[in-house]
Amino acid sequence: MPTLNTKYAVGIDFGGTFNKLALVNDEGHMLARRRVATDTITGRAAWMEAMATAITQMCTEVDPTGPLPLEGIGIGVPGFVDFSRGYIHQLPNVPGWDGVALASLMEEHVQQRVRVDNDVNVMAHGECTFGAGRTYQHAVFLTLGTGVGGGLIINNQLYRGAYSMGGEIGHMTINLYDDPSPIGRGVLEQYVGNQRIVERALRYLDAGESSHLLDQCDGDRSRVDPLVIEKAAEAGDAMCIRVYDEVAECLAAALSSVTYLLQPEAFIIGGGVGQSGPILYDPLQRHLEARLNPHFAKRVVIKKAALGNDAGVLGGAALWLAP
Repeated sequence: MPTLNTKYAVGIDFGGTFNKLALVNDEGHMLARRRVATDTITGRAAWMEAMATAITQMCTEVDPTGPLPLEGIGIGVPGFVDFSRGYIHQLPNVPGWDGVALASLMEEHVQQRVRVDNDVNVMAHGECTFGAGRTYQHAVFLTLGTGVGGGLIINNQLYRGAYSMGGEIGHMTINLYDDPSPIGRGVLEQYVGNQRIVERALRYLDAGESSHLLDQCDGDRSRVDPLVIEKAAEAGDAMCIRVYDEVAECLAAALSSVTYLLQPEAFIIGGGVGQSGPILYDPLQRHLEARLNPHFAKRVVIKKAALGNDAGVLGGAALWLAP
């Protein structure tokens, strides 16, 4: 049952595979949860109705006597967003959602206040409200997975830039001379995305370097992923240790520039690759320190994100609970 003076909000993590929802209170406790498969919904109207149904179910679950008062609904989407208007410019991996004023449409549909932001910004806000970054006023959040996402917390506020699309650390140039790609030329994501890590390891194998990597997956190259490479590195495989050392050096090249530009107190790293252990974080610390003046190096820490797969829904709720 709800308690007096407690605030509640709903967070929605809009994903290409699943839409995850949570009803959250102002202490960061998830009181009810739902998950809706994206491929079971056809069209925007059906999506809004599915979200509205899930929200009603969660509110009724928490307060059967209802209606439960909500501060609002926060939605994180995987693309470019104008936060001030709640407008989606582009969702590259979810067809049919380009050029959509989602906040106003959803507000009309559910009769609640709605905010929409880029999903990594939302995760950053979640981590800095309820997770690993809650003690910092200035922090930079990264996700390391299929690509590299970034979110900036400055003076305890999420910084989005002039047009709500700032913080794209994965698009920072770290190599002036690489070939152009769809995401840029010589940018960080070209070196540390999931597939790039795998390609790096397989390239060394094809060049004849000695490794037990394929023993981790019964000789099946198609099963090689960053986790398999990490396990081989942890077992002492020199080639796989080298792969993660090079990934760490690429990250350090970008993070050193961010440090000199913004001087954050902390880098908070999430995503699948971000959940790695010392095999990533030890060389990352070493390479970052090597690139920084000691007065900068001693004042910034690197931390693993704490909220895991819940960062999106908690961050969505935090858009209202800790705006």
